[in-house]
Amino acid sequence: MQKRKASDFSSSAFLWRSMTSCLERICGQMPSTPSYIPTQPVNFSDKMNFQERVQNFLQYIIHTLTFLAQMNIYMKPFYSDVKGEPTVPCDVFGKAEIWLIRSSWDWDYPRPFPPNFVYIGGYHCKPAKPLPKEMEEFVQSSGNDGIVVFSLGSIFKNLTLEKRNTFASALGQIPQKVLWALSGEKPETLAPNTRIYDWIPQNDLLGHPKTKAFISHGGSNGIFEAIYHGVPIVGIPLFGDQSENILFMKFKGAAIMLDLFKMEAKDLVEALHTVTNDPLYKKNMMRISELHHDQPTKPLDRALFWIEFVMRNKGAKHLRVQAHNLTWYQYYCLDVAVFLLAVVGLFIFIMVKTCCFYIRKCCWRTRRKNKKE
Repeated sequence: MQKRKASDFSSSAFLWRSMTSCLERICGQMPSTPSYIPTQPVNFSDKMNFQERVQNFLQYIIHTLTFLAQMNIYMKPFYSDVKGEPTVPCDVFGKAEIWLIRSSWDWDYPRPFPPNFVYIGGYHCKPAKPLPKEMEEFVQSSGNDGIVVFSLGSIFKNLTLEKRNTFASALGQIPQKVLWALSGEKPETLAPNTRIYDWIPQNDLLGHPKTKAFISHGGSNGIFEAIYHGVPIVGIPLFGDQSENILFMKFKGAAIMLDLFKMEAKDLVEALHTVTNDPLYKKNMMRISELHHDQPTKPLDRALFWIEFVMRNKGAKHLRVQAHNLTWYQYYCLDVAVFLLAVVGLFIFIMVKTCCFYIRKCCWRTRRKNKKE
């Protein structure tokens, strides 16, 4: 493997997804106050009571220590080997002059961002295209009930037959037609209102006027497509950041979250009935969608501009905060705090000693006067 110089990692843009990760907080020097910014694992919104803030603060510390341990144990040897010298991974990530974050303000909670952090969430979204003829005919056959789009992503394929049957049984109990992206063995309880495809044009289906709900595993691409087209979600997260994604939408009143390993057919039926019949879910998702569309530039154009900006100017060092050049104790002003405490302590010490000196002197004069009398 060819060794790379330290300079090879500068003047770069970094594409990242998470909104609560230690990587952006520690390596990117993004401020993240645990009093109102939820940390992984995300269990709360930005409106936390005292008990939730205590739990969030403890999660903040545990997640930070775990992240630092993983970086030192697993990633530091790899980066050191690639660069041919001892290398701290965060130093490498920190050299990225532009961080392109695959999130957006209509989804994320308000928080302070350094000037070299740019939100480009939904950059892949686009208007829906016409569906294939056979699929369009099936969609139109749904009448006023509409359709439900069901996809657990292209990565997760190890769905047991028992779970497939649970899903199929539940989908057979709703009035909507269902288009289900599923490969492998077909469930035994598949109902006439459900059709299975190895692949579905997810974006085009979500943009179809007859789509009433989206059953999703919570991948960021699917979430943004649902936001783009204003479709409420029934989320069944599987791993990674998917629980976090669904919870964000749940807190905003646009999704219901189910547990894959605990859910029964009736739970899915009830969730679908709620998101398709309760107008509040559609209203909340449309509000998020309106905010997402109300941008001065498209996310993809914004991403391209900043990538080209870095290339044109041979970097964007003027956007990087000075925090990258501070030690952890300087960042938190611990050295300043120790110095000020030392000054205050010295002042108190001198005052106490001075008072004691004058008290002893006054007592000595009083005793001497009493003796003379």
